[in-house]
Amino acid sequence: MREHGVEFIQGLLLAFACMVILMPPFLRLLRWLGMGKQIRQDGPDTHLVKQGTPTMGGVLIVFVVLALATVFNAYDASTYSPLFVLALVGALGAVDDYLNARTGIGIRGRHKILWQLVVAIAVAVYVQNHFGFNGLRVPFLGDRVDTTQIPIPFVGHSVELGAIVFIVVAVIAIVGCSNGVNLTDGLDGLAGGTLVFAFISFLIIALLNQPLQPNLAMVNAIVIGALMGFLWFNVHPAQVFMGDSGALSLGGMLAVTALMTGQVLILPLIGIIFVMEAASDIIQVGSYKLRGKRIFRMAPLHHHFELGGWDEEKITMRFWIVGALAGMMGVTLFVASIPK
Repeated sequence: MREHGVEFIQGLLLAFACMVILMPPFLRLLRWLGMGKQIRQDGPDTHLVKQGTPTMGGVLIVFVVLALATVFNAYDASTYSPLFVLALVGALGAVDDYLNARTGIGIRGRHKILWQLVVAIAVAVYVQNHFGFNGLRVPFLGDRVDTTQIPIPFVGHSVELGAIVFIVVAVIAIVGCSNGVNLTDGLDGLAGGTLVFAFISFLIIALLNQPLQPNLAMVNAIVIGALMGFLWFNVHPAQVFMGDSGALSLGGMLAVTALMTGQVLILPLIGIIFVMEAASDIIQVGSYKLRGKRIFRMAPLHHHFELGGWDEEKITMRFWIVGALAGMMGVTLFVASIPK
């Protein structure tokens, strides 16, 4: 465990260093390519000053994570799927960022959802077939999991629901978390910071699983370091935006990480900020279409507080605090549900 701990710290610090060193030349490349963010005219007026800020910063995050996962040989059954989602959804996001920067119009929402569904279904079917998952780990409920009978360790109890239900839940988690993080990526540092706390939570869970999942924990440590390096340039006033290349891919990766630890039902708690942001957007659209009235001043939720007079930095820091507390609660729930 001590040796693993040293490697996790090395991976985190190296990822941070790579981001800090590589980001300045990467920013020059983005400016040269004309990858400036096109700000929506129907958003808050205070965001208009961000017009032209380089976007597609998520591409560097994806590159650093995949490269360092190879350097640390962190590939095994528990990490193939998260890294696969990171790469494929990241490619979709990169195309969307490019089109947005060049034309002001990205990939249509329905087309992005279709691609996410294809990737999510492929991953869910692979995970179910490869590991034979037919149920969900539910805190305090169901039968204790016999970790000697499955190729990946899980702590907790299992409620058998069948392969189809598992696949459906997995697809919903991947697509929902991917878009939830993307909706959260609307203020400087907001998505990056809340993702750091979420990945820290699942790193701890991976280490507490029986037996531990060191490669999955290592990948999480690399992601955390890369996000911290990205935040060095993304905190207000942002020098670069994550873009869909980072938000969509990291959201999907977070959901698959939850699946691989067997704790997907704790994901909505650990990612409560992403849930709130997505829910506020759905509620706003639904209310306007059904009643012709808006519930929030503007959706997603961070814009509601922004138009209510909160400073951007205050919203970000308070959402970070909620994300950190939710992560602590998720880990606590996981530990409390370990069968004695």
